[in-house]
Amino acid sequence: MPEMHFEIRWPDGETQRCYSPSLIIRDYFVPGERYPVETFMVRAREALNIASERVKAKYGYYCSSAMDELKQLEARAEALEKAEFRGSVEVVRFDPESTPSG
Repeated sequence: MPEMHFEIRWPDGETQRCYSPSLIIRDYFVPGERYPVETFMVRAREALNIASERVKAKYGYYCSSAMDELKQLEARAEALEKAEFRGSVEVVRFDPESTPSG
């Protein structure tokens, strides 16, 4: 199953390298685009849950790495909200090895 990493920049300037066990992330995000934190989290939840379901369909179990990634994203978004930090999440890039060639 093709997996991928992608890099994001939070509104406070912190960057984070994220993991997905599926290329589904490319259907939800575009490198260089900015998403309000709430919108980013809605899309991330949906994409990572779909990715985990794809792992279950293929291997018979959910992807704990996808769920761990989602927990980290949710914790970071919650911390920004508590700090009353406003802004958007930028999807910086997809790792080159996760982009199909041709």
